[in-house]
Amino acid sequence: MQRLSFKNRIASNYLISTALLIFVVFFVIYAIVRYSVYVKVNNDIQTEVAKHLKEIEVKENCVLLVREEQWKSLQFNKVDVSPAFIQFVDELGALVEKSPNLKQKKLSYYPDIANNTLFDGKMDNISVRQIQVPLYQGTKIIGFLIVAVSLEDTALVLNNLFTVIVVAYPLILIVLFLFARFIAGRSIKPISSIIETSNIITKDNLTSRIPLPQNRDELFTLSKTINNLLDRVENAIEREKQFTSDASHELRTPLAVIKGTLEVLVRKPRNPEEYKEKIDFCISEVNRLNHLVDELLLLARFEHQKQTIKVENVSLNALFLDVISRNSTIISEKKINCLVHFTSDFYIQTDSYLLSIVVNNILTNAIKYSKANGTINFEIAETHDTLVCAITDAGIGIAKEDLQKIFDQFYRSQSNLHPEIKGTGLGLSIVKRLCHLLQIDLQIESEEGKGTKVILGFKK
Repeated sequence: MQRLSFKNRIASNYLISTALLIFVVFFVIYAIVRYSVYVKVNNDIQTEVAKHLKEIEVKENCVLLVREEQWKSLQFNKVDVSPAFIQFVDELGALVEKSPNLKQKKLSYYPDIANNTLFDGKMDNISVRQIQVPLYQGTKIIGFLIVAVSLEDTALVLNNLFTVIVVAYPLILIVLFLFARFIAGRSIKPISSIIETSNIITKDNLTSRIPLPQNRDELFTLSKTINNLLDRVENAIEREKQFTSDASHELRTPLAVIKGTLEVLVRKPRNPEEYKEKIDFCISEVNRLNHLVDELLLLARFEHQKQTIKVENVSLNALFLDVISRNSTIISEKKINCLVHFTSDFYIQTDSYLLSIVVNNILTNAIKYSKANGTINFEIAETHDTLVCAITDAGIGIAKEDLQKIFDQFYRSQSNLHPEIKGTGLGLSIVKRLCHLLQIDLQIESEEGKGTKVILGFKK
């Protein structure tokens, strides 16, 4: 069985709800008209009853008409749309007198119907609305006044109204369905645009976007949300391509150096010192390559925030001293003086392992770009809701125009001016990623030729 399209489902749902509403409206209209017509008929009957009760008198168990000839003449000559039929019967229902407009017909007496009650009856297969009013002599019923009005005109009006409703109802529903389908088609036009755009988007074509509807409704929000999603996907893929390209280049460089060195080494016999020198150089390049791979893996590990954070109470004093101790060899080689300024013991709730990576990368950068016999300062200050840690070096500094780029992967500021300083360009990328993960406020202040200050802000 073929399923309805989204447009037809919208039109069908609208049609069902509207059909129910129109049905209720038509039913109410019919009921109001029927009620109004019957109220009019009932009022006419009550008027006739009141008038004819004034025209009779009861004597010796008989019902006598006052001015009988005048009454008959009046009834005969009366012209009404729905004339009233008048009939007098005795207590057993036998005919006593009737209005001339009845001619050969007569009204039926219904002994089972309560007195003074309006009801529908029959007069020779003609539907009538009638009432039976008892006539008393003292407390004894001696007869009945029967007043009736034909319901043929009423039935004609109601039947015509019912026919109009029955014919108009399906026609109105058909028109409404076509109209609803047209409106639904225009309303969901952005969805068609979404489908068309989605079909042409591939990994090689991520530039297409969904046209935004003019009306700022839910479809506008949906289209804008999907466009934003496509922007993020495009940016992510571009970053991945750039990362892959940069990583390939960075991995290829030490491999090419190692290959070239070994090829030179095997071209002719050499003395042990030359072999040792070249092998040591290859080992340093392998170590550099190994360090690059470790940083690439670390960066990929935290790229999508899938790392589980192990929150614990961490002593900032101990963590800083531990990182300094782990880098003591290279600190000693460059004769750098590390000064700590801790006025108290400071503790925060964070992941100790991830924070040590952040501090270690900052410190190794400070050592790398500091001059021999330089100084690196560690400070921790406390405000009412924040702990601020600062690592300051007196190294070569960062150019102002490079401050916004230093967190980009594989970017190294002024690497061509300082080829002696080796690095991968991933350290600060990892620092920024981990700071975002640990909700640490990261700021860098630097002046070229004077040094760099890295500030970490921890919320208590």
